[in-house]
Amino acid sequence: MAFEFDWQAAIDSIPYLAEGIPYTLLISFGGLFIGFVLGIIFGLLSINKHAIFRWPATAYIEVFRGTPILVQVLFIFYGLPDLVGSPIHPLVAGIAAIALNSGAYISEVVRGGVQSIDKGQTEAGLSLGLSRTQTFWSIVWPQAFRRMIPPLGNQAIVSIKDTSLFSVIGVGELVRQGQIYIANTFTAFEVYFVVAILYLMITLSLSLVLRFVERRGLTSV
Repeated sequence: MAFEFDWQAAIDSIPYLAEGIPYTLLISFGGLFIGFVLGIIFGLLSINKHAIFRWPATAYIEVFRGTPILVQVLFIFYGLPDLVGSPIHPLVAGIAAIALNSGAYISEVVRGGVQSIDKGQTEAGLSLGLSRTQTFWSIVWPQAFRRMIPPLGNQAIVSIKDTSLFSVIGVGELVRQGQIYIANTFTAFEVYFVVAILYLMITLSLSLVLRFVERRGLTSV
């Protein structure tokens, strides 16, 4: 028997699936905000001239870039409770996983952005009587940040898609909502089709924002 796509089933699933969008966005952008802070800290530590600061940063970056985010969230949700003695809420585990994982990648973006700025910029700031700290934050960092915007945007898109893995710990994001709906309606093809479209709408919207920023010249040096 030929398969026929049930458009009505797909349309009927949208309100229920849409309930997962706030969780997807909360986990994504909550985790990315923390990850950006971690990225600045460990990115700058990774280029510190003192090994005592550089090695821990390198270890963090390699561990979280070298292991799957699915393993990381499972460790946080199922493993850490044994250490802390209390359960961890799925939402907290999801945000923590995005934060730690994206932080490692953002650290490399920060490192690359800062090192891409010509050393003459620092020398110019020092020659004007600025301290090294003032020179970095007033001259080097603004230029480096402009160059970081495209890769930071790419990381944001990756992190949004990574939230689809968190259905394994029961977070009520898009995929989890889809799984629950499918269990009641047995319309897997139609529901996952809608889930994919909703993810595509979110990531395309973010991509359009990033392109607008680039067109405005905010990524130019």
